[in-house]
Amino acid sequence: MSTNWNSEHEEGPVAEAIEEQTAKLPSDLFLWAALGSIAISLAFKLAGKNDKALFVGQWPPTFLILGLYNKLVKLEGHD
Repeated sequence: MSTNWNSEHEEGPVAEAIEEQTAKLPSDLFLWAALGSIAISLAFKLAGKNDKALFVGQWPPTFLILGLYNKLVKLEGHD
């Protein structure tokens, strides 16, 4: 199964601006942000602040997906 990328497709100005800025960030920044939020969530849980622990505990997947997006932009570039 082959993938056909539409070479005529161009990103909008907002996506281009975001990709240009995020490509400047080191990829491991997002990994450290995810690990940090896990640690903070654990600290809140141990302190008995369950609502805050759950709130902060939902951040790691977002950071990891942003890191993946960042890596793809660096590898594939943007239009």
